[in-house]
Amino acid sequence: MTSAAEASFPAIRIVIAEDQALVRRGTALLLSMEQDMEVVGQACNGVEAVELSQLLHPDVVLMDLHMPIKGGVVATREITRALPDTQVLVLTTLDDDETVFEAVRAGAHAYLLKDATENELLETIRALKRGESRLTPQIARKVMDQFRRLAQTGKSELAHAEVASAPFEANRSNANATPAAETLTEKEEKVLELIAEGMSNRQIGGALFLAEGTVKNYVSRIMEKLHANTRTELAILSQRQRRAE
Repeated sequence: MTSAAEASFPAIRIVIAEDQALVRRGTALLLSMEQDMEVVGQACNGVEAVELSQLLHPDVVLMDLHMPIKGGVVATREITRALPDTQVLVLTTLDDDETVFEAVRAGAHAYLLKDATENELLETIRALKRGESRLTPQIARKVMDQFRRLAQTGKSELAHAEVASAPFEANRSNANATPAAETLTEKEEKVLELIAEGMSNRQIGGALFLAEGTVKNYVSRIMEKLHANTRTELAILSQRQRRAE
């Protein structure tokens, strides 16, 4: 249900990327019934998804990952790199750990399975427009597990490499070494905590009495320190850190 406040804003412009015509048209029909949403384009493969997004600059792209010609993960990466103001909502049947992780790393801001309810889909789209990121607990857990496995593998490989290369370290350059995450300041920790709660920059600014531009600078610095590509990754890293504590 669209609230009066949401209906007063310009409609959320949406591109649907789905290779199954019946699903694509059904989703378009559902969204067109909402006063605050407008389907501006429909793509049947990954190439069309990227081209339509670059042409139309939608607010949100609904992306199926199992796409012909160009896969959904690759299309997501290209869209988010070229259009930082466009949010990608993955809507797919694929829920294996590797696929979920790759989609988030590619820049997806939300991830829903196709058995989600209509209200879940609509609310997620509106949340993305507000600048929030959304992952169901099931999906967030998968991504956290992948981060954990990646971290463990990295530590194991690093330890092995250090032992194997110890005699040669004096003559070796460290230019290609992977940088470690930097320590966050108290203010950055608070901003990260609010990101993990799904707050937008404006909401964080209101909570911490900061200008929205200042919050944006904090977010950029936190992403640099933690080597994260998206706000979604920051939220997941924060959740993982809380569980470790």
